[in-house]
Amino acid sequence: MEISGQALRKIITHYRAQITGAGIMGMLEGQVALITGGSKGLGAATARLFAEAGARVVITFGGDNATADRLIAELPGAGHRASRTPAQDTAAIENLVATIGAGEGRLDILINNAGSTRVIPHADLRALDDEFFDFVLAVNLRGAFATVRACQPLLKASGHGLVVNVGSVSGVRGGGSNIAYAAAKAGLHAMTMSLARALAPEIRVVAVAPSLMETPMTRMWTPAQRAQRIASNPLKRIARPDEVAAVMLGLATTMTFVNGAIIPVDGGSLL
Repeated sequence: MEISGQALRKIITHYRAQITGAGIMGMLEGQVALITGGSKGLGAATARLFAEAGARVVITFGGDNATADRLIAELPGAGHRASRTPAQDTAAIENLVATIGAGEGRLDILINNAGSTRVIPHADLRALDDEFFDFVLAVNLRGAFATVRACQPLLKASGHGLVVNVGSVSGVRGGGSNIAYAAAKAGLHAMTMSLARALAPEIRVVAVAPSLMETPMTRMWTPAQRAQRIASNPLKRIARPDEVAAVMLGLATTMTFVNGAIIPVDGGSLL
């Protein structure tokens, strides 16, 4: 049986109270975090949690100014801001990072969360045309690399830089919304390991691999597809963004010897 949203929110509230009592909240005080695709879904949940932990947050978004502005206004603390920076626009990414260096003066954490996809049946190869295939790779894979490349000097200067790439169980099992998306996420996982070797010891690079989450992207799936995902998961539900964000907070605070790993946050769906 699927746990109700209200019941799950109570669990998450209890968990947050526990980690606050354990001293985790406030451990990002004075740090700056860049969260791509940060205006909604997992990105917004991560921005909220990191701001609660004391970080100064910069989020990027692709098009919806109002949603991004509303999130920034709701974040605890001061100095947060949003930037319209499409993940496939390398020049815009470089410009944003330059403003972070000039304005915030530092960068400690990069969460590569920006992504885009749509449901295309895997057997319908003709429906996955070259233009959309290239777009998926540009947003979900090339954009993540371009962002790490741009952020490398600032992250290195922090002395404890962290990159978290948001992958997917799709990249492990070759499933998900379409073949291009699965390939992009698999590439992101491989790139995580390459970057972890190349950028250590000053910068750690880790990937989280969530399964289906309660985000706006979930609307792509039909009720039947959603029910199938829930039934096939050992925990009989799908994740909330807060749960995945909590893993990323752990990577930024207490899990400091984790590097190059691909961490499933999937309720056991890969079992």
